[in-house]
Amino acid sequence: MQTSRYMHLSLLLLVSLLNMQAAADIQRTASGKPDLSGTYDTGILTPTARPEWLGETEYLYPWVADFLNWAFSVASRWAVEGDSDPNREAPPAGGDGNNTAGAGGVGGYNLFWVDPGSALGKVDGKVPTSIIYDPPDGRYPPEQPQLGERMQTRYQSFLHENTGTASWLDHDGPGPFDGPESLAPSERCLISFAATVPTIPSLYNNYKRIIQTESHVMILQEMVHDARIIRIESEHSPDTNRKWLGDSIGHWEGDVLVVETKHFNSVNGLPGADENLHVIERFSRRQDGSLYYDFTVSDETAWTASWSGRYLWQSKPDSKLYEYACHEGNYAMGNILRGARLLEKEWLDQEAIGT
Repeated sequence: MQTSRYMHLSLLLLVSLLNMQAAADIQRTASGKPDLSGTYDTGILTPTARPEWLGETEYLYPWVADFLNWAFSVASRWAVEGDSDPNREAPPAGGDGNNTAGAGGVGGYNLFWVDPGSALGKVDGKVPTSIIYDPPDGRYPPEQPQLGERMQTRYQSFLHENTGTASWLDHDGPGPFDGPESLAPSERCLISFAATVPTIPSLYNNYKRIIQTESHVMILQEMVHDARIIRIESEHSPDTNRKWLGDSIGHWEGDVLVVETKHFNSVNGLPGADENLHVIERFSRRQDGSLYYDFTVSDETAWTASWSGRYLWQSKPDSKLYEYACHEGNYAMGNILRGARLLEKEWLDQEAIGT
């Protein structure tokens, strides 16, 4: 009995020493806080929401993950080496590029420019089937009734089915291309089309750069090059001062930076969310330099319950962020609106002939 007690105490001591060593190996600031500064890649292939057919299967077998990663790498090499031509001409009139944009579409980016990550993400050596872990089914909670209508209004220019005609004139109400304000915010290069608060992986431009001081943490987003400022041990600004990225206040709980963000605009980077969005994030530096990222989203006018996700931001110490030049807002917006006016003229001319 005595021997068993000594063994138990020795084991506890060993675990404590290992934890102390792990904490000591994390780079720290002058005040002893973990230094989160660095460049990170948030691109992973893990879906945000778990496919329904997986049910509550939270993790993949390692061999399944290895096979999927291999298959993706093969497909990526084929796309870059076999499907990309730097001297390619524009697609045929009214035809598609590599991305289908509808019956009358002219295409978009080809796969050479898409960079969603190279592998499924891992958390503590396991391969989750989704970023969302709460609810347990790994999926978004049920939507509030008004969310669908809000999405349709906000992203009408994205959701519009391109038939090569001004089909929006066939019904009453505002059209998707009536003017600059009719276009989706990300199409106008105002905000990212990927969620920034919370940060959710995108099709490309997944790099982040963190610069940390004792009073602030800055997260530079590659997508739309937003600089997100988190004030440490401060107070939220008045709720009349609303922002695209919300108002972020952080505090330390041990070695974890906890950030609360609220006071968003009615339009923000999280699809479906509105001014009632409230986000809690937790940032933890790992020994290998990666950043463990955990977040919880609440928005009572978008979803019937809160939901949470987690994944690792991979450290990229030798990488840099470059400016995201959003051409849609720089010059393509004028082309979009001019094209819409031409289609409307053609539609009205056809109507006049028909009458």
